[in-house]
Amino acid sequence: MRKSGFLLFSILGLSACTAHKLTVDSSISNRQAQRNNQEIQAEHRDAINNYQSYTSLQYIERFKAIAIQEMNLYGIPASITLAQGLYESGSGNSELAKNANNHFGIKCTSDWKGKSYYKDDDNKNDCFRVYDRPEDSFRDHSNFLKRKNYAHLFELDKNDYQGWAYGLKAAGYATNPRYPQLLIGIIQKYNLDQYDRPEGTVQKIKREDRVFTQIDQNIGKANQDSIAQATPGNKLYTVQTGDTLYNISKRFGLTVDELKTLNSMADNNIKIGQQLVVAK
Repeated sequence: MRKSGFLLFSILGLSACTAHKLTVDSSISNRQAQRNNQEIQAEHRDAINNYQSYTSLQYIERFKAIAIQEMNLYGIPASITLAQGLYESGSGNSELAKNANNHFGIKCTSDWKGKSYYKDDDNKNDCFRVYDRPEDSFRDHSNFLKRKNYAHLFELDKNDYQGWAYGLKAAGYATNPRYPQLLIGIIQKYNLDQYDRPEGTVQKIKREDRVFTQIDQNIGKANQDSIAQATPGNKLYTVQTGDTLYNISKRFGLTVDELKTLNSMADNNIKIGQQLVVAK
């Protein structure tokens, strides 16, 4: 890949990290941050010393298998995962990718129990998650998205990369207003949708049930994430084509019974255009 292309992704990667805001206290001195980072770099010394820069095509070849695996497990299009990895990490060549194996710019949240790496971003010495391997970053990316405010995205087809691109922005994943177009542009430039796979109705139902169960278990954790807290507090939802009480309840972190109680409903019947209260 030409050097100018690498620089483009490096710049994009630096600007993309602002999506994952920090909720824990980031008041750490420059000296403490530097000492911490030196310890992390010492632990990863062999990997850092043997690190070889990726071109975008090499990055795709290296990580396409795990992106496909995450898609099959959770329904996130492989093209979206790869495009975000390219965008957030500068094709795997960013400081965070090299030193912390962090390919998605995911910051520390109050529920994060792992090691940290400090870098200026939204604030001085923002705290980013550290992983033992790049593959762990890809798995944590999937786990990060299994939160209340992203729940409705898992109802999309797992090859609907455009729906995911726009949905991520709408859910508060990124601050860049052109984030969907940037992801779609990367996907189309490198034909990343070739790695996406459709799924049958039965497969989709089973996958949704599995993921929504996991999202239900994560709801308490999601409340500790500033992105979830920053989601607009609109208490009303307008029923759309294809909605069911079950899907709406999962989308907003409620049980069906709670949703019915909030709306004084005697049965499960809803109609398009109906407004439902979706917050306690």
